[in-house]
Amino acid sequence: MLARLLEDEYGLDDIEIGMRTTFNRDLELESIDLVTLAGLLQERYGDRVNFAEFLAGMDFDEIIELTVGRLVEYVVTSLKAGEAS
Repeated sequence: MLARLLEDEYGLDDIEIGMRTTFNRDLELESIDLVTLAGLLQERYGDRVNFAEFLAGMDFDEIIELTVGRLVEYVVTSLKAGEAS
């Protein structure tokens, strides 16, 4: 999804993305880009993954330092919780 966002929105398809990659510092995504990402997550996973709720539980510094790995962990945990119910 991140590759799709970066390629579609910015024409960047050669960026290496790893678990420690930060959205702000490494990928230079702005808040509007996170909204786009939220839409992509919603499209892919529906209500099982609520990115807005995930971000709402963070303070500003946590959002600035948000890594791909932390988002991946949240998505995996959300999907597992959805399977259990």
